[in-house]
Amino acid sequence: MDGRISGGPQVSAVRAWSSTAAMAAVAWLPLIGFFVLIAAVGLIWGVWQAAALPMLWLLPALYTRGVLPEALPGRAVRPDDEPELAALVRDMAERTGFGAPLLVRIVPEPAVLTYRVRIGGGRAYTLLLGLPLVRALPATQLAAVIAHELAHERHFDDRRTRALLAARVALAERLEGRLRPLAPLAAPLLRATQPWSWQEELAADAEAARVVGGAAVRKAVERVAVIESAFDGLARDWVEDLVEDGMYPVDLYEAFDLALQDPLVRDRAAREDAEEEALDVYATATHPPTAVRTAALPHTGSDTDTDTDTGTGTRAAYGSAPLVLRDAEVAAEWCVQRLACADGLGGTLQAGGGDGALRPEDLKPVRLLQLDPDRFRLPGDGGPRAEALAAATGQPSPTGALRAALDAVADGDWYGLARRMRPQLRWLPAAVRRTVGSQVLAGAMGAALTPLLLEAGWSCTSRWIGTVLTAPDGTVVDLYEVLITAVDGGDPAPVHALLEKAGTDKAERA
Repeated sequence: MDGRISGGPQVSAVRAWSSTAAMAAVAWLPLIGFFVLIAAVGLIWGVWQAAALPMLWLLPALYTRGVLPEALPGRAVRPDDEPELAALVRDMAERTGFGAPLLVRIVPEPAVLTYRVRIGGGRAYTLLLGLPLVRALPATQLAAVIAHELAHERHFDDRRTRALLAARVALAERLEGRLRPLAPLAAPLLRATQPWSWQEELAADAEAARVVGGAAVRKAVERVAVIESAFDGLARDWVEDLVEDGMYPVDLYEAFDLALQDPLVRDRAAREDAEEEALDVYATATHPPTAVRTAALPHTGSDTDTDTDTGTGTRAAYGSAPLVLRDAEVAAEWCVQRLACADGLGGTLQAGGGDGALRPEDLKPVRLLQLDPDRFRLPGDGGPRAEALAAATGQPSPTGALRAALDAVADGDWYGLARRMRPQLRWLPAAVRRTVGSQVLAGAMGAALTPLLLEAGWSCTSRWIGTVLTAPDGTVVDLYEVLITAVDGGDPAPVHALLEKAGTDKAERA
């Protein structure tokens, strides 16, 4: 095996290894420099304990990696328990030429990942399938994302590619947070190597299209992006909010499935996914934008989700309905508890993740769909946002704060107002500060404007989104769209018109 698919990355070994070494050096240079400094100070002052601190820090990680058994994330899927899912995975493995031992496990997040594990002294692979994807994707699209992931391991399973991608991920993680002293060095390396990562993704898409058809892959790519964005913007917030009150939603996935049926939720998720892609100034994204991926897929006249074999023996179809897990309720309960008890709601995909301080018995189970919808509409932090706007403008009333913000938009100095609400903007890359600042200000203005419109007789159009309202005359208005356009364009007139209409509607109600 040459480690390449037709159309995949064609990078010389010298360039690949030199780029990997450079990214690893830049990623770890600050930490190495810090340890060297501690050791040097300890040796100069004769404090040998200080010189040994770096080794003491590394010993637990080395022990965990080399001695303790490797913990697997997720919940095991046994073929006897879920024969339909096992058959689909087995079929995709055969069609992509993946012949290694493969374990399948369900995880709470909308993810599909493969990685190597040690089992009984040998090597095998684990395929992690996110429960939200298994529940929401039609079987053919689920087969597409599985084929895509297996294609990575089947065709790019070489040390050079794994090392390069791991170095990119490590370097990208070092650029998160406030301090990015090596950004001038890291950004050119990430930009130079991003095309290689993207080519691999596009090649895996092409392999999946060969197996299940281009239309299925195209729809899967689009739908997975929406599901991931919606899960981060809705489901995680629901869990965090309830956990803070000592509860967890037993019907999380049921509620999320219903939310995905709302076109407003899907549109908002797609828009937020595109906004996030536009803010990737350091080229850290390992996947191409959704539009790039779908445009690169082959178009054929017979590509549909229900394609039968075309005679080549490579195309597979599984229908347009999601697979039904036989153990669905138990899997959902396990995933909800794991997500609620995970450290920071972000550790469930890590080996051994989810062992935070909380335990399921520490939380009270509640049904999210029986709670007040106003509590869980997106965005869920309207109160704090409105308070931040009032504090930044020095106006105690929502109307006064909103008018002061609109004056700042008209004068062109709204960014200073956004900075007062979100001081962390100064730590963002210069290229995206104003973009993120406009989102911050628009969100805060929406939090102040929404209650005024609701008091005037407007209503929420969606159960899940609080910034799309229906006026008494039936007009539907996306407040976020109106506000972000006003801030970016420097024209507050449409927002003033909404304020005046709110006053008129309220007077008519009285």
